[in-house]
Amino acid sequence: MEDTGGFGTSFVGHYADLSIIYVSTKTRVGVRRTPWTAVYRTNLRTGETKRLTPDGQSDLSPAVSPSGTRVAVASFQSGWTGEIEHLKTDIVLMNVDRYASGGSLDRKPIVNDGGWPSWGSDNIIFFHRGIEELEDPASGRSRTATSWGVFRYDLSTMQIDRVTPTGMDAMTPAAISETKVAVATIRSRTNDYFMTNWRGEEQYRHIEIFDVSSPDQPPVKITQNIFTDADYYSPFVLNDGSRIGYHRVGRDTMIQKDNGNSNVPRIFDNMQSPHVDVKLFRVSSLVPSFSADGSKFAFVRNDMKNIWIADKQRLCLLQVCSSPTCIFSLVWNQNPDMDTLYACVVAGANRSMHIKALSNVSSSDSYVVFIQLTKGDFFNAYPSTNPEGTKVVFQSTRDHGDYEYKNLYIMEDAQIGEFGEGSVTRLTNGPWIDTQCQWSPRGNWIVFSSTRDKPAAAPENYNELDPGHFAIYLVNAADPTVVVRVVTSGDPGPGASSIAGHVNHPVFSPDGRSIAFTSDIAAVSAEPISMPMASVMASVRPYGDIFSVDIDPDDICRNKDIDRVHRVTHSRYEYSTNAWTKLTPTIPRIPLDHMMSTMSCMSFPTSYKNLLNICSLETG
Repeated sequence: MEDTGGFGTSFVGHYADLSIIYVSTKTRVGVRRTPWTAVYRTNLRTGETKRLTPDGQSDLSPAVSPSGTRVAVASFQSGWTGEIEHLKTDIVLMNVDRYASGGSLDRKPIVNDGGWPSWGSDNIIFFHRGIEELEDPASGRSRTATSWGVFRYDLSTMQIDRVTPTGMDAMTPAAISETKVAVATIRSRTNDYFMTNWRGEEQYRHIEIFDVSSPDQPPVKITQNIFTDADYYSPFVLNDGSRIGYHRVGRDTMIQKDNGNSNVPRIFDNMQSPHVDVKLFRVSSLVPSFSADGSKFAFVRNDMKNIWIADKQRLCLLQVCSSPTCIFSLVWNQNPDMDTLYACVVAGANRSMHIKALSNVSSSDSYVVFIQLTKGDFFNAYPSTNPEGTKVVFQSTRDHGDYEYKNLYIMEDAQIGEFGEGSVTRLTNGPWIDTQCQWSPRGNWIVFSSTRDKPAAAPENYNELDPGHFAIYLVNAADPTVVVRVVTSGDPGPGASSIAGHVNHPVFSPDGRSIAFTSDIAAVSAEPISMPMASVMASVRPYGDIFSVDIDPDDICRNKDIDRVHRVTHSRYEYSTNAWTKLTPTIPRIPLDHMMSTMSCMSFPTSYKNLLNICSLETG
């Protein structure tokens, strides 16, 4: 994984022949919606690496016993079926070196429904467990809430005792001894999933030490005495328990400081790509979009209020005048001569979303104009133009009354939309969700994500979240009766299991021969509850990597249920709105490198000197 090693807690073996235990997603798994995570042991002297997790199984969170002979893991004994926070793994024990143990790993489960094991001694293991219950039984709703506690398992007696009290959340234990353990606690959960409002001290995640030998004594508070308004997570033990380490994220100060600036130092990060012909970099922002020729780049920061534009000459902020406003789903007109950027804008009490066009983006004038293209109180989103830049395909909730179904429509005039002489043609029709559409570079097909094959008996939601059943489809732009399913989350074939998950945000490669998308094909790569709460909640789902699939650009029917996909990212976080650009001989690497070097030193103050005002024209 690109941002975590997933290491075990200690070295094993003799000093001259040390080994390290860790998690890796380096080995491809053939079955979809199955974690790629497996535990490996690497000899630090020879570099020899051996896989400890048996083929066909997936493990997380390895912890090596103090003697260095055994390793405890959180194992997907029952597989993964889309769990978001509570993975329902089991604690499994196995030998570190099968050859030193009679040729056997002696792998066996010891605790049902547990994760994040930590050894207090060769006989004691601490772990955390999620307990699910209906959030409001009297309401008749099916939404469940998960509370977390830390437990202690005695291998000799097979007894499990709860360490942390009920009424609070405790997770990610780091054992200090047989009786003492450091844990991350949340004493009062907040329902503010996006962590935008003020929180009290007990709503932050802090590190505390519990001692089961002194149950009448209060836990020792560690980070509350350092700085209260920050989240601390995943503690670890150093120097035989004399020191406690931890990770920290200051989510509140990361969003905005008193002067209106963000203190995030960089928004671009070069990443190692598993494919030599694809350059990969991560943008700390939302909905990135490249122009068709790769010369311009637009994105929205996490506040979803303003648009940033970057090219070879400048980096400027386009400040939207109207408020309250939420900007979503940026995309450039495919025709570079149009110099037009499209955005979805939410404004007003009815929370409808409109598609607006921002013309003459590269103009040196101090004002640019947003022109509204859609009518009605509908949810209109994900615009994309044909290569000529004359038409726009988009999703909309129109024609479905109170139902939240979405279908695809085409604006016949990309400049005026539904106003004046403009008209809209319906492209798809059905009681499902067609969304996240993009017109191909050749102009013949449109790719989109859809739930149209969702089984009739599938639940409408899971904990008030969309349960999935998304797949990627291609539709012939000239003949909408020709629709082909390209990629599903599960293994291709009949039945609900083939489309149970998420395959979303498809984008064409610049040459139209591949499609990149976000999916849960590789399930999860870490225990979500171990990550910063703000990251988990803001992402909604703490999983989703970027994949790509090669298609036949000439025969749409040959792209049905493609089996071979390529994994592009290996992350424990969610990657979603991806963008694909090209670096041709006429568009050298300098512009992107210049953007990266320029933006890496910026904190994006709202008083930045290149500030353009947007005046929004509400047409009709």
